[in-house]
Amino acid sequence: MKLLPIIYLGYMFVSIFFLFLYLLLFMNNKKTLFDSPKTRKKYKVSVLIPAYNEKDTIKETINAVFGIDYPLKEVIIINDGSTDNTKKIVGELLKKYPKLKLINKKNTGKGDSLNRGIEIAKGELFVVVDADSYPAKDSFKKLVGFFDNEKVGAATCIFIPRNNKTFFEKLQDVEYHVIAFTRKLLGYVDAIYVTPGPLAMYRKSVLEEIGGFDSKNMTEDIEIAWRLTKAGYRREMCLDTYATTTVPKKFKPWYRQRRRWNMGGLQCILKYKKDFFKRGMLGFFILPFFTLQLFLGLVGLSIFFYLLIRRIISNYLLITYSIPVGVPILTMDSVFVTPSFLNYLGIILFVAGFVFTILILSVMKSGVLKRQSMFNFLAYFLIYLSTYPFIMITAIYNFIKKNYTWG
Repeated sequence: MKLLPIIYLGYMFVSIFFLFLYLLLFMNNKKTLFDSPKTRKKYKVSVLIPAYNEKDTIKETINAVFGIDYPLKEVIIINDGSTDNTKKIVGELLKKYPKLKLINKKNTGKGDSLNRGIEIAKGELFVVVDADSYPAKDSFKKLVGFFDNEKVGAATCIFIPRNNKTFFEKLQDVEYHVIAFTRKLLGYVDAIYVTPGPLAMYRKSVLEEIGGFDSKNMTEDIEIAWRLTKAGYRREMCLDTYATTTVPKKFKPWYRQRRRWNMGGLQCILKYKKDFFKRGMLGFFILPFFTLQLFLGLVGLSIFFYLLIRRIISNYLLITYSIPVGVPILTMDSVFVTPSFLNYLGIILFVAGFVFTILILSVMKSGVLKRQSMFNFLAYFLIYLSTYPFIMITAIYNFIKKNYTWG
């Protein structure tokens, strides 16, 4: 058997496996998707907002946090060496909010800022909120109930793009909802592999136990989730509340953001490579699952370009040697595409993925389906998702060159 069909079938098998896994988890748990446990106690909650040059959003983020309908112990802003008016804006809000604290430090990165926050926070629960994100009023109330289970180390929720009017923003709107829904499904098998920065609640004592955040990792929210898993703590996901977040409006910052996500993922794989197929859920599921998911698009892109280049070379040779001897270049037989099992399998996979995405969005309560058109869905599948492998290529290149820059 030729190598290409084996690779193609392997690619299809993994893709179909992921799809059926999500579908099975959905069917088995659809009645509890939007459940959020009620807490039996009042927790002391500290909120940390790391900020670097956030003058455009920091004020609104702080207002949103203090508008939450859950009592807060304190809200700590870690100004990570901002060169804009972030420090001044926060300073003006100190009188308005007595529980607001401002810590100024040199620019040493988000992970280091989070660790500074852990050192000074007084709450039992430690909440991280990005400086361009805005938690819903009921978000903390819906998340704290998970921590009545002492084995829960972290909890998170849905993130909805705050700016979702333009075509590019609407594509991200679809993406964010799909990611949130699948993350919830993975939670049913204790396989949540990231507690994202826009809003994540942690048990402070657990963060201290595992040594805080990795200040060298470009995606500290992925790495901390893996370390929590390795230490035996659950990560939970709530679909019953949300935080809005500002998504990139243009391609360049979006590309840089996605490249950083991929590079951070590669850092995590390298750091935990010895845990593959051991140490419980991290080694036996999350690491293989995350790695396959990260590289799956790259495999598909490689197959596509291999077939394309082979077709170009074949046609070039056909034309080159057919013209001198007078052989027809185009015949009626060339018009028809020869059907094959692999072609049909690819079409079935595309349709199944498309339908499952529509199903996901129809289940979500945020009204995302009403904001989209059929053209948006087609563009999301045919164009938007097709850029992922190219971003992965640049991420691998920068990772090899150790170019760990934020931008």
